[in-house]
Amino acid sequence: MNAVAELIEALPAGRVLTDPDVAGSYARDQTFLEPGKPLCVVVAQTRDDVVATMRWATEHRVPVVPRGAGTGLAGGATAIEGCVMLSLARMTEIRELSPADEIAVVEPGVITADLDRAAREHGMMYAPDPSSHEISTIGGNLATNAGGLRCVKYGVTRDSTLGLEVVLADGRIMDTGRRTMKGVTGYDLTGLFVGSEGTLGVITSAILRLRRAPAVPPVTIAAEFPSPRAAGDAVAAIVAAGCQPSLLELMDRNTLEAIDDWKNIGLEPGVNAMLIAQAEGSVPGDAAEMARLCEANGASFVAVSSTQEETDELIGLRRLAYTAKERLGACLVEDVCVPRSVLPDMITIIEEVAARHDAMICTVAHAGDGNLHPVFIFDRGLPEPPANVWAAADEVFRAALRLGGTLTGEHGVGLLKRRWLGLESGPVVNEVQQGIKRVFDPLGILNPGKAI
Repeated sequence: MNAVAELIEALPAGRVLTDPDVAGSYARDQTFLEPGKPLCVVVAQTRDDVVATMRWATEHRVPVVPRGAGTGLAGGATAIEGCVMLSLARMTEIRELSPADEIAVVEPGVITADLDRAAREHGMMYAPDPSSHEISTIGGNLATNAGGLRCVKYGVTRDSTLGLEVVLADGRIMDTGRRTMKGVTGYDLTGLFVGSEGTLGVITSAILRLRRAPAVPPVTIAAEFPSPRAAGDAVAAIVAAGCQPSLLELMDRNTLEAIDDWKNIGLEPGVNAMLIAQAEGSVPGDAAEMARLCEANGASFVAVSSTQEETDELIGLRRLAYTAKERLGACLVEDVCVPRSVLPDMITIIEEVAARHDAMICTVAHAGDGNLHPVFIFDRGLPEPPANVWAAADEVFRAALRLGGTLTGEHGVGLLKRRWLGLESGPVVNEVQQGIKRVFDPLGILNPGKAI
């Protein structure tokens, strides 16, 4: 019996897909990267499926690439040659939702927005809110430590993760963390796995923290500015004033034009940036103060929502950003993060880099925590970005590090950023990370070549 036949025999009928065309449909994420050809795909439906797959993979020393919905933007879920693509997308059970303990226990294939909707039926909410929340999975969010629109107030995925059930490379099952809000027993293995991009183990369940949903709908502010720098100055003023926005998002002119070309939003000449902010009712006065600070920092127009419909319309505008940019061409999507105090400087640098390299860059930002998403647009059909785009990206990365920032805030390293890792991590950090990898994955079969 050959190796794949053994895997088919070890799993329930229909779990292993071997048709090359079907397997190829699981091989890509949202990047332009050309994937390798998978040996097969395992469509897991239970933890036992994952255990059996990893035991088989260890015995035969076959690499395994875990995968959720394939919405990643750094190549972390891209197939490598001869691997098994391990899809967790059918593990979709919300096993428990406890308002009393403010937790949910979920499988990795649960869609992020579905968990939030389920929590809101009980007066709760799931705070992490990536722009892809309607299609991305909890497992993928855990793998990259995703953030999203509400991270300025509630933090990133790690801040909402209390415990994990993980299948290790050899098929052993490990539980990390706890169901309590506090706990310091042993090392923080939960935090270690969040953001590890499937290189240390396969997450099959998570204990997630829920929050009380706001008692009244939030108030949303949209402000138009003559320049991204001015919008960045308004962000700095809002933070310095002690406002507590639950959302603080920035879009530049190129992004707004892409949305206008698609949805005809009535973009006016001279509007070169938009800031969308939100204040929850628990902080009275913040909405009015943020609107005032926008005007004081050069906003040409400020709108404040008065109904839930208006709020949904403004937030929907921000969620259109990435899809609108995809309509323009192929995308190299980056997500540098800098200290909030230097956000205006980083915005200016991105504009200068775009002009210097004749590169089309559309920038949005989770401005409240300094996380910028400069998206480099290039012609479709090219195997990878042209030289001027790589040069522009290199300058942006180096500038972010020079300003005290990081190469990635929430998308992960994957394959795309590995060439720059040495600039941020250094040899000692790299040696320690490789050592951790060997402890959990001594054969190097879990998502090899990614993240570190």
